[in-house]
Amino acid sequence: MLVRKVTAPLGVVGVIYESRPNVTVDVAALCIRSGNAAVLRGGSDAFHTNTILVTLIRRALEENGVDADSVVLLPTDRSLVNELLTATQFVDIIIPRGSQQLIDFVRQHSRVPVIETGAGVCHTYVEASADLEKAARIVTNAKVSRPSVCNALDTVIIDKSIAAQFLPLLAPSLAGYNVEIFADETAWPILHQAGYPYLQHAGEADFGREFLDFKCSVKTVDNADDAFAHIRRYSSKHSEAIITQNVALGDRFQQEVDAAAVYVNASTRFTDGGVFGLGAEIGISTQKLHARGHLPWKSW
Repeated sequence: MLVRKVTAPLGVVGVIYESRPNVTVDVAALCIRSGNAAVLRGGSDAFHTNTILVTLIRRALEENGVDADSVVLLPTDRSLVNELLTATQFVDIIIPRGSQQLIDFVRQHSRVPVIETGAGVCHTYVEASADLEKAARIVTNAKVSRPSVCNALDTVIIDKSIAAQFLPLLAPSLAGYNVEIFADETAWPILHQAGYPYLQHAGEADFGREFLDFKCSVKTVDNADDAFAHIRRYSSKHSEAIITQNVALGDRFQQEVDAAAVYVNASTRFTDGGVFGLGAEIGISTQKLHARGHLPWKSW
C-alpha cells in the first residue's frame, strides 16, 4: 500500500466580510490560485467598489480561459446571508472576516463548516523589569501604526510599581497621535498630573473592547499573576505581548497565555502571514482546530 498526502482544493469558499474592499481582491486571488471558487458577500458601504473589483476579476478570468463564475459577488440583501450559511450542498466552507458580532453571528447560524478569523482584543503587558523606553516605543507602534486592524493594541497592562515612571514616558508619543486613553483608577491621576490631553476614566466596558481607532485602555496590576488573569478574562486569543527583561517570566508568558500569536519584547502588529514569511493569508485563526494563528491557504 502506497500512502500519499495530497493537497486538494476545498471547493466553494464562502467569505462574509465587512467594509474593506481589499478583502475582495485578496480572497479572490487566493481562491483562484489554489483552485477554489469564491462566493463573496461584502458590506453595503463598499458594495459599489466591490462590484467594480469583481467585474475586473471576472473579465481577467474570461480572458485567461477560466470560468468567470469562479468568483461571484452576492448582493448585500441580508436574507442572502442565511441562504449562504445554510447552502450545505453547494458551499464547502464559510470564513467570516470582520467584527466579533459578525463572527458570532456566522458561528451561531451556519450549517456549513466555519473557519473563524478572530477579532482582535490585544494586550501589551509592561512588566516591572521592562526597558521602559523600549516598552514605550513598542506600545506606540502597536497602537498607532494602523489602529483599524485586528492586531492593533487595545489595552496596556502595567505593573503598578512602574506606572508612575512609565506612563509619563509613554504619554507624549500617544498624545502626538491624539490617542484617547481610558485609564483605570491608578493610571488616571498619573496621566492627569502629566497633563495628558485625551484622558477618560475607564469603565468595565473599556476592557475586552476592540477599539479599532486611536483609542486604548490602561490597566494597572499588582504583579504578573494579575496581568495573566486579566488577559485570560478579556483576550480574544488573537495576539498578546509582554515587555520584560525577566527571561523566565517571558518564557512563562509564552507557555501560559492562550493566543494565536504571543510576543516577548515585540509589537502585536507583527501578526501577519506575509510578515511572518508564511505567505498569503485569509486571516488569523483563533480557533483550536486546524492551523491556529496564521491561516495559510496552501495547507488547506
